[in-house]
Order: sequence, then structure tokens, then C-alpha cells
Amino acid sequence: MTSAAPDRMVSGGRDWPSACRAALTVAVARLAVLLRGEDAPRADGAGAAEPHADPAGDHALRQLQLRFGLSDFERDLLVLCAGAEADGAFAQLCARRQEDSRATSPTFGLALAVLPAPHWSALSPGGPLRFWRLIEVGSGPLLTAAPLRIDERILHYLLGVSYLDERLQSLLDVVGETPPPLPCERRVANALAQLWRGPADPADIACVQLTGRDQPTLRRVAVAAAHACRRTALSLRLADVPGGASERHSLTVLWRRECLLNPVALLVNADGAYDAARSALTWAESLGGCVALLSREPLPLSRSESVHLDVPAPAAAERRQQWADALGPIADGLDGELDALAASFPLPPAGLSKALAAAEPTLLSGDDLWHACRAQARTSFGMLAQRIEPRATWDDLILPAPQKDLLREICVHIRHRVQVHERWGFAGKSARGLGLSALFTGASGTGKTTAAEVIAGAARLDLYRVDLSGVVSKYIGETERNLRQVFDAAEAGSAILLFDEADALFGKRSEIKDSHDRYANIEISYLLQRMETYPGLAILTTNVKSILDTAFLRRLRFVIEFPFPDNAMRADIWRSVFPRQTETAGLDYAQLARLTVAGGNIRNIALNAAFLAAAAREPVQMKHLLAAARTEYHKLEKPLTAAETDGWA
Repeated sequence: MTSAAPDRMVSGGRDWPSACRAALTVAVARLAVLLRGEDAPRADGAGAAEPHADPAGDHALRQLQLRFGLSDFERDLLVLCAGAEADGAFAQLCARRQEDSRATSPTFGLALAVLPAPHWSALSPGGPLRFWRLIEVGSGPLLTAAPLRIDERILHYLLGVSYLDERLQSLLDVVGETPPPLPCERRVANALAQLWRGPADPADIACVQLTGRDQPTLRRVAVAAAHACRRTALSLRLADVPGGASERHSLTVLWRRECLLNPVALLVNADGAYDAARSALTWAESLGGCVALLSREPLPLSRSESVHLDVPAPAAAERRQQWADALGPIADGLDGELDALAASFPLPPAGLSKALAAAEPTLLSGDDLWHACRAQARTSFGMLAQRIEPRATWDDLILPAPQKDLLREICVHIRHRVQVHERWGFAGKSARGLGLSALFTGASGTGKTTAAEVIAGAARLDLYRVDLSGVVSKYIGETERNLRQVFDAAEAGSAILLFDEADALFGKRSEIKDSHDRYANIEISYLLQRMETYPGLAILTTNVKSILDTAFLRRLRFVIEFPFPDNAMRADIWRSVFPRQTETAGLDYAQLARLTVAGGNIRNIALNAAFLAAAAREPVQMKHLLAAARTEYHKLEKPLTAAETDGWA
């Protein structure tokens, strides 16, 4: 943990620590005179040398009295405790005055006896000394006889030593340097800084909810606002907030005290603040001081005075300029690749720098940079999706020409989305309907997943198969949260999402009969909304098109029917199914095409036959394929007819 250190201050021609120590020394010396009974001031306090009259100018003791609203008696009581802690001779003087050599800590009774203008309210629990925990009251038979000690953080502050209270250090981290905000982000940073320059009392500063595309972006904006206000930015995770009410109250007091002692701002990562973290969010919202709650989407806050600021995503031109600035002269050689990079990978400045470093600029090419950016943009889907490495090519896809043309058209939409959405203004007309989604429908094994691989390979984007068993949950609201995580991760990495066998998730909305039906319909509505606004490609596959909700079909840009392969297509699949390295002998593709199975089953038969041939130390022959076909048909629970195998082996 690095301590929070504000800018060095100068007071009366001397540095801040020297000015603070000098002022405290003067104040302690004045109280030493009172303890010895020399030149005792009148009861009204006249004639006492006041620390704030110190010619050195500004210092911590003056600031502390002003910021915490201490009376002169409360200030002197604090100095009395500071002197006993920092000066052994002064502590012995306190002991002699209390006629007990062991009583080196001052008591309230001593303060009432020797300090001018005393009042009992100085030690009340609601008074500033105890409320702000500037002093600690020890145990004793009487309140007036209990030893008093100054809080260690306050003692160091009076001596001009600045650091974050150690009781906050386990909870808060100092935010390091971040890249400067983009132009569209700078406007929000200025607005946030203006809010934080407002009231001096931490309790009067409104909590700010900062929303945007990701945590690094939000942090970059909040740090820029803190620096504009000359504040140290601290970060907090809601998961680290203790659950006990007394612990939270103590942290609230310490945080507000820190706000009065030092210029600080708190950045709270509030993503996923639901259920268990909801009470922690409410606590963070009520902290006071310069607090910003950072979340991707707006949260249901409880305080009406909270302010919401949204950080816009950079426009295509701004992203392109960001890339051009980062690449420098290299950008001139990338031609149209620069637009595709800026559109496909919304990397923050730090991520862009890492991608450039990984691409080794001395050997930089468009492909090198593209692969480095794709790797850098990847984010974790947890257990909700698995990345598929695209290996299939257009040659591996055996489909009728109309279906292939539609698949190529999807690639055209991916490649030219920036030109159409941004330069030609379609995104300016409406944000709805810009999502690129496609439905692949057809029997199992007809090539739907292979087609998704081909598109991902052609577009040079990651392909993630969404695990519906992990996404769909019986618990209310859990499916929606899982979907949010999937789409958020996909947006960060411009991934292609594949909802394989999506019937369970995209089924028709039902008539509402109970609360579960209502929440199921809410999940479907949320999914419709995210698919409409998701800037990447989402592919749904199903065996039965009629099962899907018509609202999905209406919003899909492409619907492609994958037919069961006819005899000619099956022959083409058989010709392409064996790798070039595979040894074959005497294969009759016309005879093999008589097997009435889909492409997925053909691949299974070919793979099984290859293992049989390898075990027999022979090339793959028709006899091996016949044995493998029997196994596959048995799995499908259908008979292998003589018409299909007549003339084999």
C-alpha cells in the first residue's frame, strides 16, 4: 500500500512540515507555561498566545481547528494530548501537575483545571474531539480521571506528516498513473471535477454514479477529474467492505475525517453490485466526500441527490485517430486496415500500448498487429462460454450457392460496418437495429457450427460458443446477469457469439401464469435488447425454427436454412473430409454418397474408419468405412440398408 501524499505545500517561506512543527512547538510551549502555573491567564483566556497568531502563517493546527470546528478549549485539549505524546519533558510536567509520576497522559480533569475557557461539552460523544476520533478516552473510574490520548493519525498530521490512515489502508488502494482521457471522455471528467470542487463539508458532496463501457475507461475519467481537483485518487472494491454495521460506521467516520485532512477522491468499482453487495453499495453511496461509483450500467441508487454521469464510447473517427497517434509512421502503411482495427478492437490506451509491444514494431505488419490486438482484447467469459479456434475454411463448407452467398454477405457486413454505421450516418439515425445477428437453422450435422467457424476465420475474430447450461438458471435474475457478463465480455473483445442449439434460451414467451413466467419473459426481453445493440455478430443455431420467439426472428438480419445434403453434396463432403496426409485406397465417393447422413455424421464415420485402418496398419479403405458406418447408424438408431451399402468391400 502506497501512502497518499498531497502536493508539497509552502507556508510563510518554509515547507509545510517545518511550519506545522513550529506551530505545534509554540502551542505546546504555551501550555507548558500553564501547567507550571507561571503567568496564568485570566479566566476568560485573555493574554494567552494564540497559535493562529503564529507569524509562520498557515499550518496543520490551524487547518485542523477550522475544518473540524474546534473551540479554543478543544484545540488546547488536543495540543495537551499531542505534547504528552511527542515530548517526554511535557509528559513529565503533566504527571507532576496531576501529582502521580505514572500519570504522564493528561486527563479531562487536568484540562478543566489549567486550560482557559473550559466547557464540559468538549468531551461529549457528539463533540468533534470524540466524534471525529481525534482523541481516545482510556478507562478510568471517572470521566475526568480517564487518560486521554491523541489519535496517531492526527498527531502525525499536526507534525506535517501526511499518509493514509492505516485503518483505511487495508480497504483502499492508491490509484497509480493512468493514460489521459480521450476527448469525448474529457468532457465528463471536467463535469465530475466541477462537482468535486463544490462544498467543503464532505457530507454535502453528492455521490456520483459514473457509467460507461468498462472499468479502465471509467477509472481513467475519474482519475483525470481527481487530478484536476488536485486530489489523490483511491480505489475500493465492494467485495472488501466489511459486513458489520459498527465496522461500516467506523470506516465512514475515518473516511470523512480523511476527506477533511487531505484532498482525496474515492473510486468504487460497483460492477455487479446486486444482492449480497447491495448493502455495501448503499453504504458506499452514503459515505460522503468525493465518491464516484463506477459501473457499466446504471445502478438502483437509494439517494435522490446522487448524480449520474455517462461516459460515451468514442466515435469511429476518434478511435481511428487514437490508433493513428499510437502507431505513428506505421499507420501510413496499413491503408484500410487501420479502420478495421479501430472498429474491431475498442482497446483502452493501455491495452493498445501492450498490443503494440506484443506485435514487435520492428517486424510490424497488418496481420501481426491484428493478432496482437485480438489477444489483448480478450476478456474472461468465466464458465459461460468457450473459445473455438476457427480451423474450417470456405472449401470445407459444402452448401448450395444461395446459402454460401448469404454467409459471405455476413462477412461483408462485418467488414464494412464502420463505413455504413459511422461515415454514412446510419448509427446517427438510431442505435436500435444495428446489431448484426443471424439464425442458422437446419438438422443436426448440416454445417451450422462449421459455418460459424468459417465466418470467424474470414473476419479474423474470436468465436465463443455460449454454454447455455451455465447461462440459464432457475434462480430469478441469474440468467439475466449471466447474459450481461457474456455480452460485456464479447463487446470488450469484439468476439463472435455462437448460441448453439439456442431453443432453450430463445424460445417463445409464454402467457404469464406465475412469477417465474414473468421473470422468464423479462430475460427474453433483455436478450432482445442486448442483441439489438451488440455491435458484433451473434449467431443462433436451432434444429427447429418454429420453436423460436417471433420477436427474435423479426430482429434477425439473416436467417439461413442449412438443408440436408443431397447425393451430390454428400459426395463433395466425402471428397473433402479426409486430410491430405491421410492414406486412402480404393474409395468410391459415389457409393459413399449413398449413405443418407449429414455432414457431421460423415465426419464421424471418416474419423472412426481412420482409427480402424491405423490399428490394422492399412490405408483407409471401404471396408473400414463400412464398419464405421455400422457404428454410426447404431448410434443414430437407424438401419443401414442394403441399398446404401450394395457393392461395398
